[in-house]
Amino acid sequence: MCTIKNTLTIGFSLLAFLLNSGCMSAAHHQKTLSSTQEREMTLGIVQKEIRTGMSQADVASALGSPNIVTRDSSGKETWVYDKVATEASYSKSHGYGTILILGFSKDAGAVSTTQKTLTVVIKFNEKNLVESFSYHTSKF
Repeated sequence: MCTIKNTLTIGFSLLAFLLNSGCMSAAHHQKTLSSTQEREMTLGIVQKEIRTGMSQADVASALGSPNIVTRDSSGKETWVYDKVATEASYSKSHGYGTILILGFSKDAGAVSTTQKTLTVVIKFNEKNLVESFSYHTSKF
């Protein structure tokens, strides 16, 4: 037999579970965004992982899917990875001077934005192995 106390306990437990399950941390939201592997491609990864003679499968495993794939007249493929990242920083401070009695406050803040680009061009031979690769990076 179910008492009112047990029913209330189960009801509150269910309500607490439902409320908590709707809340996600920033880290959890970050994981639900597009492919983490593609966002983390850096010049260091390209320099470390990509080598002449690698297969297309190995390149795709190391860098993910390319942005552009082209084929020349002899059937050789070229893959282009073009990544752009924007980093934004914001700082804000509040200050109260001697005019606190009058209700004035002094706020100060600054915003900084940096853009980074990484372009990687990988050319494959007729056997679909890396023939050559080049890259360009910039920060402004």
